[in-house]
Formats: sequence, structure tokens, C-alpha cells
Amino acid sequence: MKPEKRWKIKAADETTVEELNKSLGISPAICKILALRGITDFEHSKLFFRPELGHLHDPFLMKGMRQSVERITQAVEWHERILIYGDYDVDGTTAVSVVFSFLKEHYNGDINFYIPHRYREGYGVSKQGIDFAHNNGYTLVITLDCGIKSVEMAAYAQSLGIELIVCDHHLPDKILPKAYAILNPKQTDCPYPFKELSGCGIGFKLISALAMAWKLPMEENVYKYLDLVVTSIAADIVPIDGENRILAYYGIKRLNDSPCLSISTLKALGGVKKPLTVSDLVFVIGPRVNAAGRMDDAKKAVEFFVETDPDKIITLAEALHSDNDDRKEVDKNITEEALAIIHTDENLQQRKSTVLYRPHWHKGVVGIVASRLLDHYYRPTIVLTSANGKATGSARSVAGFNIYEAIHQCKDLLDNYGGHFYAAGMTMSEDKVQDFIDRFEKVVSESITPAQMVPEIEIDAEIPLTHVRQQFYNIIRQLEPFGPANMKPVFLTTRVFDYQGSSNIVKEQHIRFVAHQKNGAIVEGIGFGLADKFDTVKNGPFDMIYNLDENEFNGTSKLQIRVLDVRPTLN
Repeated sequence: MKPEKRWKIKAADETTVEELNKSLGISPAICKILALRGITDFEHSKLFFRPELGHLHDPFLMKGMRQSVERITQAVEWHERILIYGDYDVDGTTAVSVVFSFLKEHYNGDINFYIPHRYREGYGVSKQGIDFAHNNGYTLVITLDCGIKSVEMAAYAQSLGIELIVCDHHLPDKILPKAYAILNPKQTDCPYPFKELSGCGIGFKLISALAMAWKLPMEENVYKYLDLVVTSIAADIVPIDGENRILAYYGIKRLNDSPCLSISTLKALGGVKKPLTVSDLVFVIGPRVNAAGRMDDAKKAVEFFVETDPDKIITLAEALHSDNDDRKEVDKNITEEALAIIHTDENLQQRKSTVLYRPHWHKGVVGIVASRLLDHYYRPTIVLTSANGKATGSARSVAGFNIYEAIHQCKDLLDNYGGHFYAAGMTMSEDKVQDFIDRFEKVVSESITPAQMVPEIEIDAEIPLTHVRQQFYNIIRQLEPFGPANMKPVFLTTRVFDYQGSSNIVKEQHIRFVAHQKNGAIVEGIGFGLADKFDTVKNGPFDMIYNLDENEFNGTSKLQIRVLDVRPTLN
């Protein structure tokens, strides 16, 4: 059984909500949602509801952009060999695809791409990658979604006469790589106004600057890649506000109006028949692209995105789809094995952390398995396996707990580690695993609070069921695209009843809701994985929190609620 959740109603500035209500003339609940997203007046709300590409920042505001454009222009004029180097995840492969495709179209010289192998080379700029560039005569390497921490490899490249342009969005260390230019708005002295671009977003800004310098029309040469940019934004879970909101808004529009053949082929294989949303990119498109690097070689993901032959695209899409099927099977088996280990060990159940190690587990899915275990046992979680004679794995954390800092306190036991607040990776000698498990548990036990070990659902607004109408939903839809910093709104309705015993359990796991309030409003919906709460619904009255959704069936759509949690009404 999954852990009970805490409900937290978010508070917004009441004066701001009132002012928005007066100027916009829409529901106070929606005005509160806008206020919670930092929208304070009519002009700001206008920009939010109607993003414009003309409001994208000048790419030349980014530190290093002018030098990057001049160096690439020189390479084109001198017919140098250019290598586009990127990470093996969705963000990295889309970034490489965008920059490679743009340069390929406007440069008839030698240009190639390189994606490091997840297991043989690991994350970042690898020695094998630099050796590949050197052995094949590439004098300019453009890194995307990696490179900002590759100090030693940058020096190695420099010693071989290779110049680097580093395009990365990860937080820089104090010591930067010695590159010809660095594009990263998170540099402390970079004046670029928006700091949260994806790796592909930085690549997009680079080709935007090149198009401006080369006097190329933006629509035909740059904006056509927005479908890949929004795919990276969704998959890399960057905030969808500011400039990312504009990129995502027009990226989704392009995906549904005139998508590239690659994405539309994956969409069909994934069984998505409605217009694509950010959620579809996260749960349908992204996993199939990521599966290439998890199960095989991420190079095929770039080949898929840059291919123009329809038959070859179908073949590559089917290969990605097959990799994802393999990934799901491996993920399922390891998750079941991991849960069984915990279920049969009372000591593991009582811990404040979960750290599991099995040498035979597949390295490509340990991060996914860690996330799945987090759903069942809500506590900092690390899943380790064996690779190249070392124990290696991924960590996932709970809200408010800095797992990177906790791992940092075990650094003397580790060969290598990296990550951020909620996710991290590490490598250690196999004979240090037990010491690490014990130390990590001690660190977590001494620093985590009881509240942090209970999952929390944040609620945007309380509304009566009479609000759940198409007109209200149509305005909510205009808040899209949803994602971090602009999540799909969560609503609370209290004192709800099961309508004439119509609610029922579906497939032994879910609840099909037919809910009503005494004011006469009746609403249908679904609660996935809530079967254990069915008695609460039947006995009523109950409170429920939910998103608004549409159920599509036989070509028709119907407004419904997607219930996230229920609990008995207390008074």
C-alpha cells in the first residue's frame, strides 16, 4: 500500500487575486492560480495567455555567443571538420539533432555527431570521444547538454589542437573547462535574462544566433526545430515558465500542426490519437527516445531525428519502440525483485532510507527503479548495480530533502558522484557498498524530518462541483502547456457523496467516480490506484482533490475529473 499523503492548500496574495479578478473578469479560483504562478496584473496575464516568439531574448545576450558564432562561421569558411557532441538522454540527443541538422543544411563541409555510450564511456565529454575527433581530423567540437564539468577532457582536447565550444545548462563549478567559448546562462557573470533553458534550448539559441548572423529567415531555418526543443523541455523537467513557456507553447503547436515525421511516427507507435501534450512527451515520446541509450546505443536516437527517408524513419522508430518494450520488461522485473527484498526484511522496512544493491541488475533502469521504490516507500532511495567491476547507481529523493548533500557526506567511500537536490548518481568499490549503506542511513536518519517522509499534494484552489463545467475547463486549458513551475491545477472539493451508489471499482485497482454535492452538481471521473479508498467514497461524505481532464472515447470527448486522493470529511 502506498503511503498516505498530506494535503496542503497553497496561499496566494488576496489583493493580487482581487485585482486580477477585476481586470480579467474570470473566476477567482483561476485568478488565484495565476497569482500563484507570479502573474500580478493584466499585462503579465496577457503575455502568459498569449506567448509570442517575438518576446524570446536576443541570443547574443548570452556570454560567449558572439565568439561561438564567429568561430563556427570561420570553421564553415575554412571548411574545417566539425563534430557535434552530446549526452545520451532526450535533452542531449535532441540538442545534437537540432544543431547538426541546422549546420548540415547550411554547410556542405564535413560535419558529424558523436554520442558517448552510457556504459562504456559514461556522462560528459569522454576520452574516447576526443580521440574519435582527433583521429578523424575534427578541429572544432561543439558539446551540447554536457561539457561544463569536463575540465580534464577540455585540456586534453586542447593538447591535441581541438577547440571546444561548450553549450551546457548544468550548474558550473568554480573551475571552468578551457574552451574557445562557453554558452551557459548559469555562469555567474552571464547577463542572459533566463537561466533555466534545457540543453536543447541552448542549442536552439546557438542556431538562432547563427541564423541572425548569416541573415537566414527564422521561420524556415530555426523555428522548425521547436518540436524537438519542447520534447527536450518536457523530458528534462525544466521549469515551463519565462522563455521556456514561449518555446514550449510554440513547440506543442508545431508538434500538432506540422510535426516532423520522426515524432509523428513515435506518436503513432505509442498509440496517441489525440493532440500531443507535454504529458505525452514525458510518458510516451521521451521514454522511447531514452530507451536507446538505456538498452543499447543512443546514437540511433540522433539518427532517428536527423533522418529524412520515411522508410528508414519507420525502421528506426520501431527499433526505439522495441528498446522501450525491453526497458519496461527489465524495469518491471527489477522493481518486483526490489520490492520483494524490502517486503521480506523487517529491518529494511524500518529504515529512513532505501539502498539496495544487486550486481545483476541492469544499469540502464536503476534510476527508474529508484523512482518506483520511492512511490512505495517514500524516503531517500538509491539503487545500485555492478558495472566494469564497480558498484554504480542512481539516487532519488523526497520533497525537501537534499540527497546530493547526503551523498556528499559519504564522499570518502565513493570513487565518483554527482547530481543535484533530488537526483544523483555515484560509483564506488564493491567492497565499500555496505559501509556506504550504513553511513547513508545514519546521515539521512540524523537530518530528515518526519514531515519529509510523508508525500505532499499541493492544492491550488477549493471549488464547488458546480465549477466543473466546460467553460471553466476551457480557461484552464489556456494555462497550458503544463509542467514544472506551471503544473496542472489541483482542486479541492469538500463534502462530496457517491451518487446513488454509482461509483465502483475498476480492474481491482481504480475507482470510477460518480460524485455529487447537495447543491445538485454531479461529476464523473476516475481515480487511478485508489481502490483501497473505496470505503471512504461509499460511506461519504468525503473530500477529494483532483485535476480536470477530458475522457476521449469513440471520437468524442467528455469533461471528467481525475481524482488524486480522497479522505473522509471531518465536519
